[in-house]
Parts: sequence; C-alpha cells; structure tokens
Amino acid sequence: MVWIPGGEFSMGSEDPKMSDARPFHRVTLDGFWMDRTEVTNEEFTHFVKATGYVTVAERQPDPKDFPGAPPENLVPGAVVFTPPLTTVPLNDHYVWWSYVQGANWRHPEGPKSDLKSKEKHPVVHIAYEDANAYARWAGKRLPTEAEFEFAARGGLDRKRFVWGDQFKPGNKFQANSFQGHFPDKNTGEDGFIGSAPVGSFAPNGFGLFDMAGNVWEWTADWYRPDYYQSLAAQKKVARNPQGPSDSFDPSEPGVAKRVQKGGSFLCTDEYCARYMPSGRGKGEPNTGTNHVGFRCVR
Repeated sequence: MVWIPGGEFSMGSEDPKMSDARPFHRVTLDGFWMDRTEVTNEEFTHFVKATGYVTVAERQPDPKDFPGAPPENLVPGAVVFTPPLTTVPLNDHYVWWSYVQGANWRHPEGPKSDLKSKEKHPVVHIAYEDANAYARWAGKRLPTEAEFEFAARGGLDRKRFVWGDQFKPGNKFQANSFQGHFPDKNTGEDGFIGSAPVGSFAPNGFGLFDMAGNVWEWTADWYRPDYYQSLAAQKKVARNPQGPSDSFDPSEPGVAKRVQKGGSFLCTDEYCARYMPSGRGKGEPNTGTNHVGFRCVR
C-alpha cells in the first residue's frame, strides 16, 4: 500500500460535458493508505482459497429479483463487452454488452476463457458485494469517492488528467484506454486490447498505478448526479465526505447505484472519456462486468 497524505483539493470539474461532476468544490481529507494497484486475479484467488467465497456472478440468480424472467434465463453469468461487427449508433449501449452464461472472474470472457497468463491483470466481474467481502477479509475497506479522486490526482490540483493537462504527453500513452473507432474497432495502439497487467503504465505523483484506465473501480459512495452541487451549496470546505445517504440516477430512477471511478480500457473521447480524475461512473451494486474491478484503502 501507499501512504496518501491528507490535504485539501478542488474536487470535480468545469467541463460542461460532465454535468454530474460539476462544480469544483473544496474538500479536505485525512491521510490514508491505498493499494498501489488494482486487486489482481492472483490476489483475489488467495482470498477465495482462504474463505471459499463465491462471487455474485457465480451464484444462481434469485427469481424474486427478476420477476417475469423465464427460468431458462436465470443462470449464473455476467455482462461482457462484445464489439459489434460494424459501426453502430452510440445511443444504445446494449448493442455492445451481452449477458454471457458462465462468465465470471475465473472466466472473464465466458466459460471457454480462463486466467492463464492473466494472474497480474485486475480481477473483473466483481460486484460491489464481492469487493466489500475482499476488503473486509484483507482488513481494509473501499475508498470514498473523494479519497479516490484525491489519490488519483497525485498532488496535481485541477488538472484534466492524472498526469497533467495533455492526454498523450510526448506522444506517449499514460493509461490503458480505447483507440480506434468505438465500439467496433480497437486498434490497441497503447499495447492492449482489453485489460493490462497492473502497473503497465507510469505511476502518478503518489506512486499509484492505473488510477486512470484499465478497469473501473468501485467506491463506497452512493451515486447522485446532484451531490457535488449540494456540497458546493454549503459554501464551506467538506471534510472527509462520505457521499450522499441514498442513490438516484435519472436514467434509471428505480435502480440504486454506487460510484465507480477511474475509467477503463473501453474509455475513449468518442464516447466516454471518464478516465479523467473528475470522471464519475455508476453501477448497480449486484452487477459486475469485464471492465470493473477495485482496490482498497485503510
């Protein structure tokens, strides 16, 4: 783990495209320890062997949670990025996501895939419950959204990216993201089509790896698009904010969601450039995908 010194910073963004990350507001945090990298397949394997834990994606879905669903559809599995064969409109993400029977952390792309040569890759298909279980076993916890953003910035305040204001300084990629034409053609110019082994790119100012790109990471906070506005309205520095008391997502009003941070290997300015430290993702807590993982703090 890496010690992250406490301090005050400007949280959020002034980018008009990132309405749920506006406005900038001042936050101060006590110091904390943070995992240097995302939790890897190797580390998660140690946890499962020690505890016998079964992830959400490996369990039989409960019919009570999916009223009206045909029994044949209630099978263990997870959501996997499946690039379409041709160019598609970007207003329907279901076109490139598929529920794959048998997909889980052991089989990231489906039952015929495995973790061979991926021991150092971040573990994926992790639901919020799974991340919490690992954190408790390790004597740690999940970071708050504020802790993640402060740590991601690495001491740089109000910068667009973890490393500064230019996406590709010196014509060198700084994070694992998507290049090409989203979602049908990833050219892999940064050296990776999917996830990368943790630590494949340079660390930030605090010595943390992959605080942008690679895989999205769970935080402890509930998601609300108006949370930053409510903090700014208090007109004082927020100390160790813990997120809102409940969740609301206007696009799915009845679905509670947790904040995810950092972006992933699927982020691109063509569609989602939320590998910026101010970027906010959101996920239903019982849903994992092949580009969502986590890291812990203490």
